[in-house]
Amino acid sequence: MLARLALAATLLASATQAEVVGKVGVDWVGNDIFIEAIPDPGVQGVTCHVAYFDRSVIDRVSNGNWFEDPSYSALDCSQTGPITVGDIDTGGEVIFSEGTSLVFKSLRVTRIFDRKNNSLVYLAHASELTQGSGKMSISVVPLAAAK
Repeated sequence: MLARLALAATLLASATQAEVVGKVGVDWVGNDIFIEAIPDPGVQGVTCHVAYFDRSVIDRVSNGNWFEDPSYSALDCSQTGPITVGDIDTGGEVIFSEGTSLVFKSLRVTRIFDRKNNSLVYLAHASELTQGSGKMSISVVPLAAAK
C-alpha cells in the first residue's frame, strides 16, 4: 500500500510512466510481486520490465520495518520496435525511479551507453540514503540495427 502511494507520487513527478502489466501473489499474508513495463524515454523502441516486491500490511505489522519494501528487483529490457536513440546522456542516466520507503530508499533504473560494444546497459538498483545497496539486476540491449 505504501509502495503504491510512493509510486503514485513518483509517477506524477516523472516523465517516464510505468504501467503495471502483472501481479503475482506470493503468500497468504498478501505479499505480492509487481511487474511493470517502462518505456525508455530517450530511446524509442526499447521497453524495460522490472519486477519488485510489495509487502503486505500483515507482513509490515508482524516483522516491523513498517515504512519500507525490500531492495530486491529483477530487470529485463528488450527491443519492442524500431530503435531510435534520442539525445541521451551517454555517461549514465536514471530513466525511472520509484520510492520503496517513506523517504530514504528508491528503486531506480539507470541507462548506460556502452559505446565500444554499441549497446545500452540497463541497471536496476536500490538507492538508499543511509547505507546503499548491493542488490541489483542488469539487462543489455544491442544497438546493431539502431539508426
